[in-house]
Order: sequence, then C-alpha cells, then structure tokens
Amino acid sequence: MVEWWNESEARNWLERLESLPLEDLLVEAEAKTMAAHGTLVTYSRKVFIPLTKLCRDVCHYCTFAHRPSQLDAPFLEPEEVLEIARAGEERGCRESLFTLGDRPEERYRTAREWLNERGFASTLDYLAHVSALVLKETSLLPHLNPGIMQAADYEKLRPVSASMGLMLESTSGRLCEKGMPHFGSPDKVPEVRLQSLRLAGEAKVPFTTGLLIGIGETRLERVEALLAIRDLHARYGHVQEVIIQNFRAKAETLMANAPDLGLDEHLWTIAAARLILQPEMFVQAPPNLQPGELGELVRAGVNDWGGVSPVTMDHVNPEAPWPHLEQLETQTEQAGRHLRQRLAVGPAFARTPDQWIDEALQPRVRRATDARGLPRDSDWHPGRGDAIPEAPLSIGTGSDMEIRIALGRVEQGEEISARQIARLFTAEGRDFERICRFADELRRDRVGNTITHVVNRNINYTNICLYRCGFCAFSKGSTKSERGPAYNIDHEEIARRTIEAHERGASEVCLQGGIHPSYDGNTYRGIVQAVKDAVPQMHVHAFSPLEVHHGATTLGLGYEEYLASLKECGLATLPGTAAEILSDDVREIICADKVNTDEWLAVMRAAHTVGLSTTATIMFGHVENYSHWATHLLRLRSLQLETGGFSEFVPLPFVHMEAPNWRRGHTRSGPTWRETVLMHAVSRIALDGAIPNIQVSWVKVGGEGAARILQAGANDLGGTLMDESITRAAGGVNGQEFGVPEMRALAHGIGRRLKERTTIYGRRLRETEDIH
Repeated sequence: MVEWWNESEARNWLERLESLPLEDLLVEAEAKTMAAHGTLVTYSRKVFIPLTKLCRDVCHYCTFAHRPSQLDAPFLEPEEVLEIARAGEERGCRESLFTLGDRPEERYRTAREWLNERGFASTLDYLAHVSALVLKETSLLPHLNPGIMQAADYEKLRPVSASMGLMLESTSGRLCEKGMPHFGSPDKVPEVRLQSLRLAGEAKVPFTTGLLIGIGETRLERVEALLAIRDLHARYGHVQEVIIQNFRAKAETLMANAPDLGLDEHLWTIAAARLILQPEMFVQAPPNLQPGELGELVRAGVNDWGGVSPVTMDHVNPEAPWPHLEQLETQTEQAGRHLRQRLAVGPAFARTPDQWIDEALQPRVRRATDARGLPRDSDWHPGRGDAIPEAPLSIGTGSDMEIRIALGRVEQGEEISARQIARLFTAEGRDFERICRFADELRRDRVGNTITHVVNRNINYTNICLYRCGFCAFSKGSTKSERGPAYNIDHEEIARRTIEAHERGASEVCLQGGIHPSYDGNTYRGIVQAVKDAVPQMHVHAFSPLEVHHGATTLGLGYEEYLASLKECGLATLPGTAAEILSDDVREIICADKVNTDEWLAVMRAAHTVGLSTTATIMFGHVENYSHWATHLLRLRSLQLETGGFSEFVPLPFVHMEAPNWRRGHTRSGPTWRETVLMHAVSRIALDGAIPNIQVSWVKVGGEGAARILQAGANDLGGTLMDESITRAAGGVNGQEFGVPEMRALAHGIGRRLKERTTIYGRRLRETEDIH
C-alpha cells in the first residue's frame, strides 16, 4: 500500500483539533482565512452538463448514476450539450461543468454501442469532442469531472478544458469493504483516486478535489485525507480548491436511512481543512447543502461556494436547489464578506496561464481576467471611451483587518511594506471606499483642493523604432506602415510646431519618439536646440530614460555627463516614461530588449543629480500582478527619498486594443476600473511623504473617469496635449486634446478649482481663471 500521509502526524493533528472547543477552532480558522484571502468569497457561475448518467460504480448514496433503462439515451447529443451551454451563456455563465459517470462503456453494452455508432472509442473521447464544441461555439470554459483518469487521458482533455476535478472523498480503505458505501465501486479505492490526483499534478492540470464526509468515516480518516491532499499540492501545486461536502441522505439509495451530517461536524471539518491545508488553498462548501447556515460556513474557513447555476439544477444533489444568486450575495455580505465571480480555473492559476492552461486557451483566460485572476467586473477598458461603471452597493460591513492596519500605519507617518501595498490593491466593497476616501484626505492635506494642469503640446518626432515592445502600437519599422505610415520629422517641423504651441499659450513641449536607427546622442541635442531656437522661453520636457540611454551609449558617455550636456542645450525636465513595470521578470515579457530596471533607475538618479526634475510613471494592466505594482511604487519611493527629483507620479493604464502582445493573446485587456481607481489611490498612500503630486491621464480614462479619480487621491490633470498620438495609436478614442475650458468644467463639476502650473508645479504668471 502506498503511504500517502504520516500516520503519527495525522494523530497529532487530530489531538490538536479535538483539544479546542469548536468556537475556538472557528476563530482560528477564520483568522487564517482572512489573512490569506481577505474578505472575498468566490463562486463560479456555471451550467451543469450531465453528459452521461451511466456509471460502472455503485456508490450506496448516489442518485446521479442510473441504469440504461431509466434513461432516454446513454449520452446527451452534441446539440443538447450546446443548447445547455448557450442557455448558460445568455444568463452570464462562464463555466460549463461536465459531470459524468466513470467509464460506463465498461459496464453497459448500450453505452459502448452508442459511442461506436458515432465513432468514439470511449466516453472520454466523446467528452473531448463536446468540450471542444463548447469552446468553439460559446464563451464558456469547460471544467471536467469524468472520474478516474490516466496520464494519456489528461493529455487528451487538457487542451479542451480550463480545469478538471475528482473528489477524493476519503482515503479510508475500510469504506470499500462489504457493507460499506464504496463496496462494489472499483474507482473509489483510495489508492486509485490518489494516483489520479497525482497524475493530474504531473499533467499541470488545475484541479478540484475534496472530501465527502458523513458516510461512515472517522475524524482521523478525514484528517488523513486532508494531509494526502496537502502533500500532493505541496509536490505539484495543482490543487485549486478543496470541497468539504456534507452527506445528505437520498431516497431510493442503500443509505436512504442514514442520518445527515450535522452542522457542527461539518464546521469542524471545514476548520480542520483550513488549518491543515496551505494558506493559499480555496476551501469550498456547497451553498445548497446547508441552507441558512452560510455565515457559519464562512466563519469556519470557507472562501468559495463552488459552481452555482442560474440555469441548471444540481444533478448530484437534485433535492437541494441552488440558492438564488441575489440570495447568495446577500447572505455572503451579511457574513462580512464580498461575493465575486471566478472562472472555472481558480484565480492563482488564471494569473499564470502559461504554466497551467493549454496554449490555445490562454488568450481567453487572460482577456477575461484582472490582475487577481478573477473575471473583469465590468465592460470598461482604458482608452476605449466606455462609460464609467457605477459603484456596486455594498450591504456588508466586513473589513479586511490587514488593510485597516496598513492605513493606520500611513496615518502615523510610517512606511508600509510591499506586502501591505499589494493587499491594498485587493480592496473590495467598504475597503475600496475606505481607501479612496483616505487617499483623498491625504491629497487634501498634502496639496490642497486645487486641480492643476499644464498647457503643453506633444511632439512625437519619429515613430520609427529599433525596439519591439510588445505593448506598443505606436512604433513602426523603418519600412512598415502598420496602423499608419512611418515618419521622422525634421528640425524645421519641430520648430514650427513649437512656435504654434507658444502662440496657443503652451508653456511646455513634450518630446518623445521611437529609437530611430540613425539617431545618436547628438540627434537629441539637435532636437532640444531646435525648440530653444524657435521659442527660447519654451520649457523642454523631453526624452524617456530609454532615449537618454541610447543617446549616452552611442556617444560613449555616462548618464550624468550626457544629461548635463542636454541641460546645457536647454533640456529642462524628463518624462518618466519607459518605466512600464520596474521588475525585470515582467520587462522580460513585455520589453525584453529595453532598458532594465536598474538602468531606468540609474538614468533617473543621474537626471536628479545634474539638477533635472523628472516625472515617474507606471504602465499597468498587462501581465503583471499586484506584487509587481507594490515593488514598483517602493522603488520609486526609495529613489525619491534619496534624490527628491520626482515632481509627480503618473499611472498609465495599459490600452490594449492595438497592442501587438494583446493581439497575440499574451496580455490581459488592460486594468479594470476598480484597479485603475486603486492605482491612483494606493499610489497616493504608498508615496505619501515622498512624491506629492498624483496625475490622472485623461487620455486613458476620459473626462468622466478623470473626475472620479480626482476624488480618490489624484490632484493633477496633466497637460492639454495638443496632438496626442501614442494612446490613439493603441486604439484610444479620447481625443488629441483636452482644452482648458473642458478642464475647468470638469473641476467645477466636482466643486474644485483649476489652476495652470508650470512643468515643475510652479505657478504661472498668467493663471487659469478661478471658478469661484
């Protein structure tokens, strides 16, 4: 017999768990749940597709399995499968759950004949066929529960499913003995089921498993099963959720007169699972099997309700209807939690689809999710002109204690850690509102109620670029004309645009472009000189760290020496673009040949050293996660405390529509609205005491979006940006200019004043008219 767990460890765990009163056990389990998962409780909106109710096993409590004579047909036809799937799609479902009996063709001739007539060698072959149909014809992601599988079966089914599952149920061989519930069911032998779970791990399949409790097992046997799951996950990392399902007796079964599992025993086992399993594990309990007790299940450690269908019944527990989704949300909120959808694949696996999802399905998962791996909560996307989603009403009073602690530290003037910053980005409901309100209070205390802006003009002197950043739709090859022609404007045209900007009241020209193959360090000097010759008083805000790096290296100069020479020519400040995400693992994916993190920071440090103020940016919402955002903010904060050279921080939501990497399915579809608001609010909080100004990009979020974000920590609208072209090349629709009258109306709409500033936040002699 394979030893899947340590018997002495199981006994030690049981002794510890039983030494605590149930209430104390629940308190400990709830604390561990909150520390790892916060206030979110997830569920999957699904359709239940019972592909076949034939099964070779004869479990004594099951009403799912039928005899051929009880069915109109051995299997659902493909058209019937698609009919169910499409009905679910119309009701907002994202998952198609295929449940079926174990290899019925090995027991029933009718099953073999039905499959043979249609050209299928086995039930699993047919399952692969209809799963592929659902993927082709609908937006649903299949989750497959086909029973025991071998390595070849996982290889066959992985390309047509997002995840799979098999309830371990129990590791007790005793339950397979004569007179016990698994007698006569070869697929319920513990070693067989554990082997199938192991093979799923080797196949890199996101996997759902769990225990069925109350069928005659002991508490020690439950602990042993949990330890087996824990150890398999520790080895392979593939278990996405563990279901603790309570037994309910069903009529017309051999266990019809067995007592249902009591609530306290269910709570005890959920708490045991939460304490034994890894912190990241999702612990699930079916919400339809303990009606009216969902708050207690949450206290015990549940953070997932599993699949809930607005369309189909629970075919495994037909006597227990699903709770209405509004009722499920109400009860979850009343328990102090926030209910959110997930996909058929768990969030941790959706965040890393290249490791866990078949290549063909990866784009579908990426495009459907946010940086947490949860489904996008609205149809809003940066740059697309979508309406700003309404804030959802929250009836719950739950609060994430770790978020409250982090905000308290900032209130006391302390710096918060990367882990705490990342936790702030997970905020939902009341926590989201609290963060936005706190950020806005910080904004008011630090920079007042005035909204600032600069009148400027963009001059993108070339869109020809040597680099191939996966997120960029602006740059062109020297001979290509994708999404518009390639260009390289001369000094005369730069001068003309500068003069025109000056005549229209601009105090700044912002100059950036691609890395043209013929450019060297002298090119950038010439560009600055062209501006200053045309309008000597014009502020030259120019050249990303990538351009500075290129200019310096082509002349064989250090950053400080080269930047000093640009300053002598008239360069006044630098834009902090090309930062993207200041983590090299992300840069390796989105801009592998660009300056790395240390080089970007080195250019900024050199600029500050020679007396050039700079901005700082982040470009977010593509392949990175909240930990990357936190690291980025802390790296900026560290450099600012060293040099004091950053004048503002500008979050730039990724505009995906024309980005090459998105079109290839390699990125998410930009940040969600919730994430976009939080980026501005959390940056205000994380950078407090370091960078005073937080700018919102109207180009990315539009006027209405900018107004909302200016009430969540931001204080600056940036520039009027005559001739904005980079975001528009990516598919943005918010226009090439946002004039002073429009900015004034925006400010007036939220009861604030608008003031024109210089690039470095000085007050211009000619001020924008005050609205009061």
